[in-house]
Amino acid sequence: MKLLHHFLISVYFCLFCLVVVDARTNPGDIEVLKDLKRLIDSKSITPGSCLSSWDFSVDPCDHVFSAYFTCGIRCDFSLAGLSRVTEVALDGAGYSGSITNITWLLPYLNTLDLSGNSLSGSLPESLSNLIHLRRLSLSKNAFSNSIPTSIGSLPYLEELYLDDNQLSGSIPPSLNKLSHLTDFAVQQNQLSGEFPFLGSLKNLYNFDASDNNISSFGTTNPLSLPISLISFSMRNNSLRGEMPRNFFHMQDLEVLDLSYNEIGGTITGEVFDLPSLQQLNLSHNQFSAVNSPNGKGKKRGNVLAVDLSYNKINGLLPKFLAELPNLSALSLEHNMFTGMIPPVYALRVATASFQRLLLGGNYLFGPIPDPLKRVEPGSATVSLVDNCLYTCPVTLFFCQGGEQKTLIQCKSLRHRIP
Repeated sequence: MKLLHHFLISVYFCLFCLVVVDARTNPGDIEVLKDLKRLIDSKSITPGSCLSSWDFSVDPCDHVFSAYFTCGIRCDFSLAGLSRVTEVALDGAGYSGSITNITWLLPYLNTLDLSGNSLSGSLPESLSNLIHLRRLSLSKNAFSNSIPTSIGSLPYLEELYLDDNQLSGSIPPSLNKLSHLTDFAVQQNQLSGEFPFLGSLKNLYNFDASDNNISSFGTTNPLSLPISLISFSMRNNSLRGEMPRNFFHMQDLEVLDLSYNEIGGTITGEVFDLPSLQQLNLSHNQFSAVNSPNGKGKKRGNVLAVDLSYNKINGLLPKFLAELPNLSALSLEHNMFTGMIPPVYALRVATASFQRLLLGGNYLFGPIPDPLKRVEPGSATVSLVDNCLYTCPVTLFFCQGGEQKTLIQCKSLRHRIP
């Protein structure tokens, strides 16, 4: 029986070897590759580029990494004895043309990467044919019009990169069906409208929609995001209203950037309670106040950098910010803060805990704390210009680069000074 068993195993492996040797590329896959090369402007296919080596006089998968198909595709053997294309990843050689009319009938494809080129036109709805796709990267091209709703029907998609294009319209709600999505990048486009509901994306870690024209967090469906997020950026949009409370439940959030928008109201202290938060940027907005976290005096968080500059925040400098144990960079410049500089701020700079402290462009008054006067130039980046300080001589490096406000300017905010 053992001899028979070994014989059958040997026969099986021999048959498998024959299948592998005789394997050829699925004809349908070849047609898609031909369409892709045909729709690329031949003038943009330069010598030495991936597409310049695509010669369909030979079988693609049998000649991957040969003199014919040097790069751009990957193949795997299927049980049917035919090779299937599983990856199309072109080099960023500046290819131009349109992929709109390609049918994309590549059912075994798991990676499509055409980034770093000059491809234009609409994104095709036929991308939904890529039923096993895990990574779609079309970054840094010139694609225009809307994001196809059909992308939301890709059941295994994990990475979606559409950044640095000319896409317009809103983010389609259908993308909320991408339950495996981990990374979603649509920054530097022309997207507008309300932010969609993405609460079902339980595996989403990184989201970036910066440099668009998205106008609100949503009025009918308030912003809903998965608590799995690690990084969230909507820098430089047209967001209005108040900061949604959804962020305050994200225990893994490390980076939050909502700068260069029109968000107003109060910055609630709950955001500083997030245990994983490291970078918070809410600069260039319309915030008018900042509240302390619950449990004053308690050392909390891992926050490394906070930027609340260029808002309309008034009142005294928040003492709790200087008590965040790991904070090394704090910018509160160009607000409406009044009162004296708390000694704890000066001590954090003097002890090299703060590498950056920017307080210029406010209405701070009184003397400069003594610990600040002993800080050597070059040891930290500090600015106190454009305030109402009693004296700030240019012999001190943090007083250089601008003068203090005039007496008239300082008196204009007297009603706000405690």
